[in-house]
Amino acid sequence: MPFYLYLLILIPLIAFSGWASAKVNSTFNAFDKVPNRACMTGYDAAVRLMRNRGVTDISVNRVNGKLSDHYHPKKKQVNLSRSTYGSISVAAVAVAAHEIGHVMQKKQGYLPYKLRSVLVPAANIGSNLALPLVIIGILLDLAILSGSPAGRYCVYIGIAFYALSTLFVLVTLPVELDASKRAKRMLVEDGILAADEVEGAGKVLSAAAMTYVASLFASLFNLLRFALFALSFLRRD
Repeated sequence: MPFYLYLLILIPLIAFSGWASAKVNSTFNAFDKVPNRACMTGYDAAVRLMRNRGVTDISVNRVNGKLSDHYHPKKKQVNLSRSTYGSISVAAVAVAAHEIGHVMQKKQGYLPYKLRSVLVPAANIGSNLALPLVIIGILLDLAILSGSPAGRYCVYIGIAFYALSTLFVLVTLPVELDASKRAKRMLVEDGILAADEVEGAGKVLSAAAMTYVASLFASLFNLLRFALFALSFLRRD
């Protein structure tokens, strides 16, 4: 890939990622100042949503950080950040409900969620080893003048690892969108948010979804770049 073309694609990707990150923070901050009329905290909302759906074996805990909320299925924990756990804002209950959306995905056997869970180990390995393997392979290929295929094999393995992590990011997007959809529906069904308040919750969740879109674009771009490396080796062969 020509360097100018690389920059032509990379710069908009960086700008989009930065915009998505800023957007989720600004949107959360805006609706974090709007209390929900039910006066329920993120913790209260999470507990009510699970209890009303027969989920009794998941604990709700507070963790450090802002927007560090996550569901840990193996430990059976919904971990809410300090900005969510004790806040009665529309943003807080939206984020808490999103995590319960993941709980319900697991309980109901939502297929993309199950697929993402299967891909987690491979994605973790791929994201950690892909780039080092590609770099090592290129260096080996440059260093070994005898024509040994060791370097290019290393590149191919690295690209395969990265492809697995890209697949994980690809599957993650529909999982996150579905969790947000479930969150908005549950908040209304359980009387935590009124119909007019859900609009604000939807804006918070939509902004968060854009960060996953940005991650997907960046991952696909890097995978294409690595694939072009592999193609250059194949042409040389």
